[in-house]
Amino acid sequence: MTDDNVPEAPTTCSARGCGNAATWALRWNNPKIHTPDRRKTWLACDEHKASLSDFLERRSFLREVEPFTR
Repeated sequence: MTDDNVPEAPTTCSARGCGNAATWALRWNNPKIHTPDRRKTWLACDEHKASLSDFLERRSFLREVEPFTR
């Protein structure tokens, strides 16, 4: 926890069952339910960057892919 008692967000890959450290931030939104400026984030390790990006891209949800640093 941080000094203000807010739990820190996880920094591991969002792929199911993966516990690797995240190295990529996949920024996305669902245009049917989110405003155009809203971004949700999935984190990805190098191994799962392509599969998670492909999943979001097939649904036209992927907006940006950026390196993730903590």
